[in-house]
Amino acid sequence: MGITWTDWVGYLASVVVFISFLYKDVKKIRLINMMGAFLFVIYGFMLKTAYPVILFNGGLILLHLYHLVFKKSHE
Repeated sequence: MGITWTDWVGYLASVVVFISFLYKDVKKIRLINMMGAFLFVIYGFMLKTAYPVILFNGGLILLHLYHLVFKKSHE
């Protein structure tokens, strides 16, 4: 059994989240981390029963959006 598309999405999400922490600019961290969280939501749906993954990363997306839209302290 080889690596599935689901596996690849999970690996890609992990790499994107890791890359987000290489930046110093909080806005870039949030934007890139939000992309990783979105990929993890897709990954969770691909697994069909990974509701904790979907809920946690969906919450992260909302938190990042809140800070990017309503909190301007990182500029």
